[in-house]
Amino acid sequence: MRRRAAKRWMKAALVTGAALLSAGALRAANPIVPGWYADPEIRIFAGEYWIYPTYSDDPATPAAPSRFSAQQSEDRQRRMVRPSYAKQTFFDAFSSPDLVHWTKHRRVLDVENVAWAAYAVWAPSAIEVNGRYYLFFSANDIQSDKEVGGIGVAVSDTPGGPFRDALGKPLIGAFHNGAQPIDPFVFRDDDGKVYLYYGGWKHCNVVRLSADLSTVERHPDGTTFKEITPPGYVEGSFVIKRKGVYYLMWSEGGWTGPDYRVAYATGPSPVGPFTKRGTILAQDMKVARGAGHHSVVNVPGSDDWYIVYHRRPLNDDKGEHRQIAIEPMRFAKDGTILPVTLTNSGVTTPRPLRRKDNR
Repeated sequence: MRRRAAKRWMKAALVTGAALLSAGALRAANPIVPGWYADPEIRIFAGEYWIYPTYSDDPATPAAPSRFSAQQSEDRQRRMVRPSYAKQTFFDAFSSPDLVHWTKHRRVLDVENVAWAAYAVWAPSAIEVNGRYYLFFSANDIQSDKEVGGIGVAVSDTPGGPFRDALGKPLIGAFHNGAQPIDPFVFRDDDGKVYLYYGGWKHCNVVRLSADLSTVERHPDGTTFKEITPPGYVEGSFVIKRKGVYYLMWSEGGWTGPDYRVAYATGPSPVGPFTKRGTILAQDMKVARGAGHHSVVNVPGSDDWYIVYHRRPLNDDKGEHRQIAIEPMRFAKDGTILPVTLTNSGVTTPRPLRRKDNR
């Protein structure tokens, strides 16, 4: 009975979506939401798609009053931090039932709820464990182990927050293997083990997390911070598993430049070894510039995949002016990822989820 009801719900949703699309009521276009956002991560929680991005405002806009500690203010002045970083003190999120309609959820995490974080709050990554939602993030753009910051984790009872600091300190607050502790990505394998990939400054590490996500554990070979840096890596690691193959993806080039792009490698396990395969996403001067820092979602029960990424308008040269876009991502018969075509149309057919789908 439940299967029949689910099928009826899916059929009704698809019929309704098709009717709305034919009536021109759906907004199927890139960028998918208004405003400046970057580093989008897409997840499926409680029967909806969720996107958690970095806020990326115009650096010329005055920042709100900060709550920097004296040391953080000194570090910021000494390092001449980009003005836009001072305004990155929160995360908004966006939810959708079908990849077409998007609802904004304001300030799902704010540094007011993270005592050690002050600015440069970047690149969130979310996961659900035992009915609670955990949001990993980087903060304070630390440049050495003498500064407070790095990768933290916050928790909420709902995917829309509010998220609050889970540890009272960074989970990873120091440099290991030369990797700046930024751009976390949390990945749960089929056996239930959870891994955290992260790293800037052209180094990528992977760590294993405890069941409660509160500590870093050793890998079977005795290492803790395992470096898996592929050739060309800069930042923004992301991992998927398809047909037994692990795909490690990352961003290359400069985040404000024309060479920003997404490349990938494949391997037999969550920690590799990984073999680089090539570039799958790059700017198209007929559509948009600076395409990169992505995430990927698989529609449950299918082999349909979508890549979510940020890019800059053709007529805009401000690095912070980034927008979120979505495109289909396809695989060749041999398992390689085909180059992604940038479009202004985005998702043109609604992809509703069953209510029980959750990741």
